[in-house]
Amino acid sequence: MEAYTRDVGRGVTRIDYESMDALGASTGDILEITGKRRSVARCLPLYPSDEGKGIIRVDGLGRNNTGVGIGDTVTVRKIKTVPAEKVIVAPLDSIPPIDERYLTDSLENIPLVKGDNIMVPYFGGRLTFQVIGITPASDAVLVTPKTEFHIAEKGESLRGVPQVSYEDIGGMSDEIRKVREMIELPMRHPEIFEKLGVEAPKGVLLYGVPGTGKTLLAKAVANETNAHFISISGPEIMSKFYGESEARLREIFKEAKEKAPSIIFVDEIDSIAPKREEVTGEVERRVVSQMLSLMDGLEGRGKVIVIAATNRPNALDPALRRPGRFDREIEIKVPDKKGRLEILLIHTRNMPLHEDINLEKIAGSSHGYVGADLEYLCKEAAMKCLRRLLPEINLSDEKIPPETLDKLIVNAEDYQLAFRDVTPAGMREVYIETPDIHWNEIGGLENVKRELQEAVEWPMKYPGLYAQLGYRMPRGILLHGPSGTGKTLLAKAVATESEANFISVKGPELLSKWIGESERGIREIFRRARQSSPCVIFFDEVDSIAPVRGMGESATTEKVVSQLLTEMDGITSLNGVVVIAATNRADMIDSALLRPGRFDKIIVVPIPDKAGRLKILEISSQNIPIEKEMGTPNGLNQDFVDLAKIAEMTDGMSGADVAAIANTAASIVLHNFVDKYPDPKEAEKQVEMAKVKMRDFEEAVKKVKIQKELKIGQKVAISHFR
Repeated sequence: MEAYTRDVGRGVTRIDYESMDALGASTGDILEITGKRRSVARCLPLYPSDEGKGIIRVDGLGRNNTGVGIGDTVTVRKIKTVPAEKVIVAPLDSIPPIDERYLTDSLENIPLVKGDNIMVPYFGGRLTFQVIGITPASDAVLVTPKTEFHIAEKGESLRGVPQVSYEDIGGMSDEIRKVREMIELPMRHPEIFEKLGVEAPKGVLLYGVPGTGKTLLAKAVANETNAHFISISGPEIMSKFYGESEARLREIFKEAKEKAPSIIFVDEIDSIAPKREEVTGEVERRVVSQMLSLMDGLEGRGKVIVIAATNRPNALDPALRRPGRFDREIEIKVPDKKGRLEILLIHTRNMPLHEDINLEKIAGSSHGYVGADLEYLCKEAAMKCLRRLLPEINLSDEKIPPETLDKLIVNAEDYQLAFRDVTPAGMREVYIETPDIHWNEIGGLENVKRELQEAVEWPMKYPGLYAQLGYRMPRGILLHGPSGTGKTLLAKAVATESEANFISVKGPELLSKWIGESERGIREIFRRARQSSPCVIFFDEVDSIAPVRGMGESATTEKVVSQLLTEMDGITSLNGVVVIAATNRADMIDSALLRPGRFDKIIVVPIPDKAGRLKILEISSQNIPIEKEMGTPNGLNQDFVDLAKIAEMTDGMSGADVAAIANTAASIVLHNFVDKYPDPKEAEKQVEMAKVKMRDFEEAVKKVKIQKELKIGQKVAISHFR
């Protein structure tokens, strides 16, 4: 079986305790593994879940060295090793100038035999070598700190080394299993299909969001099956000369047939095999026809399997998507939490991580991230670590000392900063944000918070419990109430606390003068949200894009309403997408949206009560220097800010009005302070004296009330004028 992620490249193999007893081996002993070839590895026990299954776990490099694949049988015996004095290695690829001492440090305690391939991590990549000589000339040697490595000139190696193995792919266990039974079995055990009396599958189409690992999976399959691998990039086949494009395709299939068993991998197949009725060029039509006849024409294609990858399966010619050509279509989905953790473990394999990093937490908060995004996230975190320590590194030195390099450790803060710069691939075209508003930053509204938690946050955090109880998440939640009560703030807090992605949609941005564009905008938002689920879509001022139909508004808004209705409760399921809408005019929204199945919950966000206003005042005045000394019972401090008294004075005000009071009070103090100390330097010296007092808060309350009355007066005047 394949190795555990943490064991890859460490020169270890794992067997169960029963087998270890039979061999007389213990943890740390050296085992010789013999398949088609022989190699060595250090012995470790299997995890308890694998006990008694009669399996041995070997990484991709070990499988290549022993010439076996997953599911094969190997012979294992315990052997003794001697310390290696000198090891001669030949590079399999072109390598940069490298200190031979680096090989000793990287491969310390790893057992070797002549003919083994070895991999050394180097600048985020890997260098591959083959062992062509060892001293003393023994069966197997162990690399020690005294071992000398000598890099010979690059020559013809005995065999290639797998650049990608199954251990390098995370979050795709089901997909790997499907691809293996389609491709590995027919190539390695054709007798199974002969016995069953059926023809082996000949083609696999991999489709999914860009960056999920379609090309990577094809490379791994080619390496693991030891098949001849031919890669076709769509555009390089096309030629301006008549008939040349088809001739190139024929040559590729001819080469594959001669060197069978072969795998032909066609990346971005939609570029060379689009729907014939939709393309205008004659060349494209002929190439599609040639591809069809080569894949399932009169001539058999022997042991040639075609793997194709695309992120636009519906753009392919339908004649290709039938059994006999592409027998199986496998969707490579956006990874779930477990898959994201596997991918993070792969990309942080050679990264020095601080103990404060919790990869499970990072995996939990990276919804919608595909494998390519997570790889970039790890790179970006490493760059943040480098920028943090760059002032301490003397770049003028020819060689940076090891003690300086030892300080380069990536910590949790580096990952937090990296998150800000990495947007999920599926969401690049839609503005997406992960808000940073928590429940404790919203004053009052306890009942509303509780309802939102029950409806959205808990189903996302405890899916197993909710599935057991048969609870179905609401598709939509409508928050309505007067302006300034905190509807938008609540939607942001829901997204933060449930660790979901958050798409904010501003109604008027969607409306376009071109027919069909507005509806396409709605479709695109929902499509992207499904790809990055769990996701919260927030429509602010929803009455602007979903007014009552048939009220004489433009035809565009009517179409937008219809599109919104079908997206929220149509044929396509929402899969972890929750729609939250806010409005202060619920009477203006189309009634079809307000039924269960669309907006299941309609929550009123009221004007805050006294306790709520007090909480808002406490939150908004946290960073303001206020007079906190009450004084003695005999002589009360007149400047003491009594927030409870202010909360009484603000009866009838909205949350936004109450939150503005602390800021207005600070503004009053600022005016007085600048009038008293006009010189900026003098003002900076006396800044400690600046404190907000009770009278400033009282004056701020009056100011906010006057502004509110003015606004109400303006509204009344405008309505009279109309």
